[in-house]
Amino acid sequence: MVHIPNCRVQHPLINHVANVVRRALVETRISCYSDKAHAGIARYLQVVVERASQTAQVVIVANSPTAEPMAECLALIGARLGGDLHSLWFNSNLEHTNTILGTTFENLGGPASVVESFGGGPVHYPPGAFGQSNLDIAQRIIEYLRERIPQDAQVAEFYAGVGAIGLSVLERVSQIQLNELSPHSLQGLALGIEHLATSDRAKVSVVAGSAASALEAADGAQVVIADPPRKGLDRELTAYLREHPPDRLLYISCGLVSLLEDIARLTSAGTMRLAELAAFNLMPFTEHVETVARLERS
Repeated sequence: MVHIPNCRVQHPLINHVANVVRRALVETRISCYSDKAHAGIARYLQVVVERASQTAQVVIVANSPTAEPMAECLALIGARLGGDLHSLWFNSNLEHTNTILGTTFENLGGPASVVESFGGGPVHYPPGAFGQSNLDIAQRIIEYLRERIPQDAQVAEFYAGVGAIGLSVLERVSQIQLNELSPHSLQGLALGIEHLATSDRAKVSVVAGSAASALEAADGAQVVIADPPRKGLDRELTAYLREHPPDRLLYISCGLVSLLEDIARLTSAGTMRLAELAAFNLMPFTEHVETVARLERS
């Protein structure tokens, strides 16, 4: 592993946070985690920069049930980051797996979420919720999607996360149902809805659970939006959309193989057709792109 204290790819504040955390670990003699031995305390560092404030949400992931063994180190990190710190969090991960984050977060100071805007209402990211790292390109994707939603459409969004898409296109919809499984993303979604204007809040409903268990959200929707993980759509959702095609399906994909497989299944019965494809360089310096597919009812 090579130390890159001045990485030019990431935000300069991330470099600064990494340097502060590294020095604090050394000075307070906190051991680093070893996968093979399943020993050591400091395990991972997660940093999210809030664009509006240019401050960092910092999460220290540790192989410890409590923050107590790292108390001195965490205090040092908070003091040295000062005004650059948005919030400081402790996350316990005791599992002997390659999963990065544990399920429990302790807020040691600062707001409960990073807040972003993509041309609509505020979008809240608690530290356990998924968020894109390239927010400028993510915003371009959302703008692209917004243009493809007819005015006053009824919309259903699956794999909605914290609502980055759904809460940013409310000006175009009459009603929208947002489906999400992750409790941390649902927490962020609830915060985003709470801060909406009353008229916008009335447009939104949330269907918690897996996409496979929330198929009724698509019933009556003119536009369905899906932004699944790399493995693609739940098979139950694919079958439902093939048999009950909406006027339009906007499918955002980070996995080209699963996208091609899902499009083949969606169009196999002749009820839907592929109308448009667009690629966005969401992950620069890699071989991956984010692909947006527009499918129409045949």
